[in-house]
Amino acid sequence: MTPLTSNAISTISQSSIYLPYRDGQLHLRQLLPAAADFSKTPILMLHGAMSNGRVFYSQSGRGLGCFLAKAGFVVYVLDTAGRGLSLPKINRDFTLGQGEVIREQLPLVQQAILDLHQTACQQQTMIQAKKIVAPSQVHWCAHSWGGVLMASSLARYPSLQQSVRSLLTFGSKRTIRVKSFKKWLMVDVFWNRLAPGLAMGQGYLAADKLRIGMDNESRASLVQSIDWVRGDWQDHDDGFDYANAAKHADWPTAWFISGQNDTVLGHPEDVADMVSECGFKRIKSTLLSKANGFKHDYGHADMLTHLDATTDHFPKIRDWYLSFDLAVLNR
Repeated sequence: MTPLTSNAISTISQSSIYLPYRDGQLHLRQLLPAAADFSKTPILMLHGAMSNGRVFYSQSGRGLGCFLAKAGFVVYVLDTAGRGLSLPKINRDFTLGQGEVIREQLPLVQQAILDLHQTACQQQTMIQAKKIVAPSQVHWCAHSWGGVLMASSLARYPSLQQSVRSLLTFGSKRTIRVKSFKKWLMVDVFWNRLAPGLAMGQGYLAADKLRIGMDNESRASLVQSIDWVRGDWQDHDDGFDYANAAKHADWPTAWFISGQNDTVLGHPEDVADMVSECGFKRIKSTLLSKANGFKHDYGHADMLTHLDATTDHFPKIRDWYLSFDLAVLNR
């Protein structure tokens, strides 16, 4: 686990950490504030389908990840296998699907982050001659389908339920029940019918070349996500029943955010269905709409990328994360 590149951006620095995984590497972007406190709970961010970690950060310092790093949080953004700067890139011979993200990649990255903070706190203990206690938990944050993958990993592993402090999602839904012409065109026609055919010919869905996404999608992930959106919540590889596990999970505090103008990929009604299916006990739900006092009726992507987000709902997210540390201090 070696930081390879680093460059200062305003009050934060960015580094790339590469974790050995199977025959390649997983890329983890580390966003550090000027005076990073490794004893505080870090944040792990996960992208959705046809996407990569850049939905949360940019080289110029834009994005929710950079915003939170400037507010003092240590932030990590994962590129799942084959996407973003993870290697090897998705190609015709790429066989990994969403199951590997749930069962292997998220647990691996979770432990890597905790180990990294443990080492950093040990070093600080030696320098300051006083014990610096490392965090035992990580905040999880996801966009779109990434929220489904994170929820699945949490439902499956009780150890993660103990080491994940919170779950924050943007436009995350497991099923799409809403009916509209736009949904029929985007989901029923393209995603369910045309996309599998394209992936069959190419070996994967070349979303970047088709200009329908930030990154490509493996054939396995595509087929598996189609099944989950319209069917049962079960693992395609070993049959694990996530729906049943979710009923008995010790869920962390969760916040599900949806956008008023997210009419298909994260429709507020479908987001609410996921909240109900998971059975969260400590749950907060927010609809980003003008009617609720926000500057815009946000859509699926611009709830993270809109320029006004930094002065609209990002500060509320920052304050929510800060409240966890305040709760500890007030005990």
